[in-house]
Amino acid sequence: MVLGVIISVPRAEKLFLLVLSILALESAHSIRFLYRHFLSGITTKSLNAFYYACSYAKVDCSGFMNVTAKIALHLIPESLKSQPVFICIDDTMVSKFGLKFENVSRLFDHAAHNGSNYLNGLCFVSLMLCIPVWNHDKISYLAVPLGYHMWQKKESKLELAAFMVRQVMPEFSQQKNVIILCDSWYMKQNLVSIIEEYENLDLIGNAISDSVIYDLAPAPTGHRGRPAKHGRRLSIEDDFTLSDEKAGDYYTGVRRVLTNLFGTREVLAYVTSTARTGGTKHLFFSTISPEELQIFCAWQESSPLNQTGSDQMKYIPLFLYSFRWNIEISYYEQKTFWSLCSYMVRSCKGIEMMINLINVAYCAMKLLPYQDESFSDFRDKNVQDFRFALSEGIRQQVFFATFVQNIETQIKSSSIINALKQAIVKQEHYL
Repeated sequence: MVLGVIISVPRAEKLFLLVLSILALESAHSIRFLYRHFLSGITTKSLNAFYYACSYAKVDCSGFMNVTAKIALHLIPESLKSQPVFICIDDTMVSKFGLKFENVSRLFDHAAHNGSNYLNGLCFVSLMLCIPVWNHDKISYLAVPLGYHMWQKKESKLELAAFMVRQVMPEFSQQKNVIILCDSWYMKQNLVSIIEEYENLDLIGNAISDSVIYDLAPAPTGHRGRPAKHGRRLSIEDDFTLSDEKAGDYYTGVRRVLTNLFGTREVLAYVTSTARTGGTKHLFFSTISPEELQIFCAWQESSPLNQTGSDQMKYIPLFLYSFRWNIEISYYEQKTFWSLCSYMVRSCKGIEMMINLINVAYCAMKLLPYQDESFSDFRDKNVQDFRFALSEGIRQQVFFATFVQNIETQIKSSSIINALKQAIVKQEHYL
């Protein structure tokens, strides 16, 4: 078993070596690059063995998400067990030149990264977990990406996201509040319906501004006929009273509503505006109310949560939506510094495996400072800084081990080994 997934020992060793090589090198352009610059120096296995392990190993990458979630949840301090945890959902695209990669296609890119609204590449749906931890005397949320699945058009991205949530939800059975955060693209029936399957699961998300919303159903009149299922249709322009002062960065209005999206379930609708009159307006829905949340606002590290007074408590679900931005930061870091887009494997299974191994290495750098006190100094530092320090240590340890192994005589080795031990102790002290 490796990373909580049942797998044969030889394949487990190959996958472990791939993760180790990703950490040891500052980039992972391809399996060939990892093999040429690191793996060939520590193992006698061939390059094809690592290609085979990625593309043909009978390993379900979904299991990596469960293990990462389980490890992360164990890091929550006892004093913060009652705080909510968040599952962020989004997708990202990877541009590829050529058509040799399996499942590559023409995709719509709303961000127009290459100057066009379309790119040739692959799309991945991912989940991120945000957990509360102590950062000195403040509560900080540690963002850990759980895993990626390639969208292969056999099912919608909404169905794929729902499958991934169902995959990890057993790990959250002891959590009081688990909240999904998503943007307007994922605020659709195929995904939002999943919150009815779990008692501790709720959703806060952005919605398109022209979503149909209704006032609550009026009280029964006692007259003949079926009672009204809902009140009149509401407009975000005219039926929300905005706050006199900005709540965070926006003027905000809130009221309980009914929507076609959530059926008969009452939800909170938030409308934000850049100006008190006029301005650009955005609509958000929350299935959880502030009264159902136990959150220590005064101890929060991020604003505007830590500035929430009694008059702004009703806006807490909207403030919590800001944690969704962590998944965008993760995409940027992994694409820029972790070679997430540089895979050179052609099969869908191989691509998914390589992407998730890079993610495992990235998560290790996120979690290790909270698991091992000897690395606690890196909690406040950039994850890339920690990888750089750790990679130096890995390469030096490999050099020492290889050097000692190649010493010819026992007489020479005894004195050299003692010197190397002292050097290793110094390196461990440095890390």
